[in-house]
Amino acid sequence: MDPATTELRFDTPLLRIYNDGRVERLFGTETTPAGFDGATGVTSKDVVIDDATGVSARLYIPDLPASGPGHHRKKLPIVVYFHGGGMVLDSAASPTYHRYLNSLVSKAGALAVSVNYRLAPEHPLPAAYDDAWAALSWTASAADPWLSEH
Repeated sequence: MDPATTELRFDTPLLRIYNDGRVERLFGTETTPAGFDGATGVTSKDVVIDDATGVSARLYIPDLPASGPGHHRKKLPIVVYFHGGGMVLDSAASPTYHRYLNSLVSKAGALAVSVNYRLAPEHPLPAAYDDAWAALSWTASAADPWLSEH
């Protein structure tokens, strides 16, 4: 085997970086699919914010009463959430953050945008900051029907 593909440049309990630049994450890679959460009544979906960079978000909306004739859609506060992981681990689909946002959205009656920013070291800073700004701008533009209607 080529030593560049097998020799480690950096090794921690959380991730390994090989000499060829490959990154192996040993923690924070588990994901939960978007959809309806029966325990909280919250529905989530994944959306792409920027095709060029791959930045995406998971949107969460609480259970809302149906709007009938003459009723306007209820406007909701919006929470823009940036997951933990030190800009190196996890994602907007990580089980911990998914459960937390289902609970938050249900209890607060808010709509949430959980940003899936690019991770280092493959995308060194300021990539995550650029992604955060793109997500905030995208949210403010009400580009998704959930945002524009609520």
